[in-house]
Amino acid sequence: MDGVRINPGTIGGAAVQNIAPDVIERVEIVKGARSALYGTDAIGGVINIITRRAHEGYVEGALGAGSFASQSGNFSAGAHGTSGEFGVNLNWEATDGYAPRTDSDVRRGYDNLSASLYGARRVGANEISLRHWRGEGNTEYLDFFLSPVDQDYLTAVTALGLNTKTSANGNSKLLVSFMEDEVLQQQTPDFVSSERISLDWQYSHAFEDHTLTGGIYAVREDAGSMSFGTGFDERTDVRAAFIQDQATFGRHKGFVALRLTDHENFGQHTTWNAEYAFELNADWSISAGLGHAFRAPDATDRFGFGGRPDLDPELADEAQLGLRYAPGGPHSATLELYANDIDDLIEFDFETFTLQNIDKAEIRGVQLGYEYRGEHFIVRADVVRQRADNAITRARLLRRAEESATLSYTHAIGVHRLGLSILASGDREDFGGVVLPGFVVANVTGQMQLGADWQLNARIENLLDTEYQTAASYRMHERTGFHELKYTWH
Repeated sequence: MDGVRINPGTIGGAAVQNIAPDVIERVEIVKGARSALYGTDAIGGVINIITRRAHEGYVEGALGAGSFASQSGNFSAGAHGTSGEFGVNLNWEATDGYAPRTDSDVRRGYDNLSASLYGARRVGANEISLRHWRGEGNTEYLDFFLSPVDQDYLTAVTALGLNTKTSANGNSKLLVSFMEDEVLQQQTPDFVSSERISLDWQYSHAFEDHTLTGGIYAVREDAGSMSFGTGFDERTDVRAAFIQDQATFGRHKGFVALRLTDHENFGQHTTWNAEYAFELNADWSISAGLGHAFRAPDATDRFGFGGRPDLDPELADEAQLGLRYAPGGPHSATLELYANDIDDLIEFDFETFTLQNIDKAEIRGVQLGYEYRGEHFIVRADVVRQRADNAITRARLLRRAEESATLSYTHAIGVHRLGLSILASGDREDFGGVVLPGFVVANVTGQMQLGADWQLNARIENLLDTEYQTAASYRMHERTGFHELKYTWH
């Protein structure tokens, strides 16, 4: 989030579900093994969420409601000047929810209160910035025995940055950040807790045909947990140095990156990335990339419930090949082939009820994308075909669809907008040999401008009322509708 890693040091992925869309300016997605630039864990890709900044002065407010007795509210304001900027964003949402288990009719709800603050001050060649985002609330669910339970959660990120223009071609960026993530079970003393303080400094210098970037990274992470009577309290230090060179020579583009990481528990690792692109002509270009990455087991992997202290790090070697057609008109198309071999992939074994290192996993895939930008509409389509297998037994890795396709269409009708998105997914295997069937889900969005300051937003999710599961025994929600009235003052 704004360049700060928010994955907890305990269990599960980053809590992106608690980040309100109103906070987000854009989302950057980088595919493939990226440990050379982003450090341990980046073996399959990186999602960087860029939060909103004020490009002009504004005040916004919104109220919304919808299915499952859902309610939401938002207030945001910002100011921008030649010497600095400031902004605040407050969001609240609550819902009674739906019945998440296929074997129970008990509904479970959710509430979230989040706040985002930022400020920046420019002094000469320096810009000092401070950002803080915090989300907290309560999630209700059902335990293994279908008993209604709930847990409180908190995720927060604070980052202090100093950007300095050292010369006409040189730039220094220093970022000091603190992340905390906490989940407290209400019916038992179980909890997970992560705190991470990090320092990330990099210096870039632009030469005539290439840009050289280098830097250092240091992090201290404290992780604690209590789950089913098993607890731990672990501290981990990680140090790293990296260097990258991006070059452009006529029709040729490329970059190489190298990172040396010293992990307190798993020693020294060298990771790298290399990519090259060539413009065949004005319309066509090809690209190729190679990468080597590693992921160290986190504290829960090693010491939590079902964990094993002797787990090895995951090591990934990936290759990518791409072809792009962009004639400069409304059309563009891409074709991407990728192969990722992961040694010692960490997976849960339901026979032993412990985590295990799979000797080797193979992921092979191809993705075809197309985009058309008309005068009043945009169409985007992607089709993916991939295999993710245990390379030894040839068994499919769990909960991964082999085929998927997405289609999105947005149309501007004067100052109003309509949108349609469709996701089609193939079947997937789950624990116990269960095969979950494929599905098609469609969503519709609408935006109606009511004068200069007012806007009505509406959406229908799961328009076809599809019954489907992405994990066995856990249903996804039926057709739902939401609407929001928004006021903006400039």
